[in-house]
Amino acid sequence: MRSTAGSTEPTGTAARPEHEGRIRRFSTAERMVHRATGYLMLLCLVSAACLYLGPLAQLVGRRHLLATVHEWSGVALPLPSLLGLLSPAFRADLRRLNRFAVYDRQWLRAVRRRRTSPEARPAGKFNAGQKLYAGWIAGAVLVMLSTGLLMWFTGLLPFVSRTSAIFVHDLVAWAITFVLLGHMRKAFADPEARLGMRTGHVSRAWAQRHHSRWLREEQRRRTGEDAQGATR
Repeated sequence: MRSTAGSTEPTGTAARPEHEGRIRRFSTAERMVHRATGYLMLLCLVSAACLYLGPLAQLVGRRHLLATVHEWSGVALPLPSLLGLLSPAFRADLRRLNRFAVYDRQWLRAVRRRRTSPEARPAGKFNAGQKLYAGWIAGAVLVMLSTGLLMWFTGLLPFVSRTSAIFVHDLVAWAITFVLLGHMRKAFADPEARLGMRTGHVSRAWAQRHHSRWLREEQRRRTGEDAQGATR
């Protein structure tokens, strides 16, 4: 397991990243869900581009194969999250993402006013922007899945025309593309956040700057666990 960028721990040791100024942010299950969803989303977008953009369609060809890949990767897109529900850590993070607190509104006001200090932008494990993104992308995936099924099975809802389904599907696809580009831009601008998603751990200094409320919660939890361990 990586403890810091560019360093590794010997296998079989009991060393814990928390002892080296790092704190656990994501479990293995959460990282696998994120990775699998990202790969499926990328497959959906690339196959869609090769189907609907003329120059790419001519370059790649194999339209039937691409259509099959696009359809089944779209159908499979919710599966990693559904499987992730077996993980308590994943369910706990879903509850966090689903709660919009007073400090989240404070975070949004600070963003509008371009204030960057941790005091101006208080955040739990996820900031308000991440919560809005997660809610939006979940809704968009459901819209894409439902309109895709209506295009695939034209008689599923007779009162909804295939043309309407195609229009909504294409419109939301473009919206997802631009939102994902913004998400990736933010991720590439923050190497520590990427390291957290790759290894599961982040530095305490980074957590203090960007997610100070979550860091305090983790410190209180760890203190409570240590106290319980000492009384046994």
